[in-house]
Amino acid sequence: MKMILKLPILAMLLVAGICIHAQQENTVFRQFAEKQSGLFNKAYESRDLEKYHTLLDEWNAKFSDLTNEEKRKFSNYSINALYNLSCTYALLGKKQQALDYLEKSIQQGYSNYQHIQADKDLDGLRAEPRYVSMIRPLRETGDYLYILKKAGAYNHGDRRPLPAFTYQSASAPELIALQKAFNLDSVAGSGNELSKVLNLLHWVHELIPHDGNHENPVVKNAMSMIAVCKKDDRGLNCRGLATVFNEACLAVGFKSRMVTCLPKDSLGTDPDCHVINMVYLPLAKKWIWADPTNDAYVMNEKGEVLGIAEVRRSIIEGRQLILNPTANWNHRQSTTKENYLYHYMAKNLYILQCPVSSAYDIETAAAGKTIEYIQLNPLDYFRQTPDKTQRTGSQSGTTYIYYNTNNPDTFFQIP
Repeated sequence: MKMILKLPILAMLLVAGICIHAQQENTVFRQFAEKQSGLFNKAYESRDLEKYHTLLDEWNAKFSDLTNEEKRKFSNYSINALYNLSCTYALLGKKQQALDYLEKSIQQGYSNYQHIQADKDLDGLRAEPRYVSMIRPLRETGDYLYILKKAGAYNHGDRRPLPAFTYQSASAPELIALQKAFNLDSVAGSGNELSKVLNLLHWVHELIPHDGNHENPVVKNAMSMIAVCKKDDRGLNCRGLATVFNEACLAVGFKSRMVTCLPKDSLGTDPDCHVINMVYLPLAKKWIWADPTNDAYVMNEKGEVLGIAEVRRSIIEGRQLILNPTANWNHRQSTTKENYLYHYMAKNLYILQCPVSSAYDIETAAAGKTIEYIQLNPLDYFRQTPDKTQRTGSQSGTTYIYYNTNNPDTFFQIP
């Protein structure tokens, strides 16, 4: 089975453990990459090695002209092409060539240990000593459940100084304007607190499609981004959708946060993260998981809706989880529990990061503005220090401050 990279779910580039904004999209090369990817797949399906190598030469010629930043952005296409060429050779019984291209794909960043172990295309290689030695190190970087299970321990006694999380009141003028513009009280409905939050989640998911291949608009608040999406007939990446949902929750009186979910990425080769939300239910006295990209929430075997900490712990401990059956990506494909929770989110629940202030327009860059984040690291993480880092964008003039903690009690504190 060929490796298919789920490119639409890519969120933002990962650098030094935090997500930062990508550079201007190279739309011409993006179109070429999408077309070439389809042709690679056809050559794989027809086992046409000559055609595949011709396509690979064309790809390499254009790829070599990209900037280093663009090469990082489009590297998954190269990795996918090399991996599928390895599969093609393996299916034709050409073991050494298959191993050559498998090794090249790994050298360029391929790390999906679970997929490679299950891929029937490579069954003919598994007894080869070279295959065994090549795959063994991948477990530490690509077996996401294995990695997450090693990262279960936190330090509840961590008392490093951190700023307090804050939540903008629904009485703020900009949130009142948002509520009135989209009649959010009616969207939320008159049911219980959980139904109101889920109605808002469904509303955002239906209102704006997910587009993980492009940057969000420069002005990052719900009113502006919804207007741009309508005007330009476009979508938002997961961070943009989480921003709109977060502000909608605040506007109807729910305290909520955007949560950037990050992988361990010890090799510095994983450009992916995912942004979801945690919303506080005051009567239930608990946070719940809400993902507007996939219209997803998670329950235990009793049907109780869970929060991020509970889901993470349940995955680590092997407890039963239930994904809402209506979870989907842009109504084009269902979001399955196995892929979403035990592969994609198992990878991205290693590190969690939140803005300190949950408020309207919090992440729009502006000269002189300061945006603070708190990052929850497991004790297993290889980069625990410094306790605080600060940088100022050379173009925007915005200052970003990041605080590290190992204390989940602080991170998930009840508002």
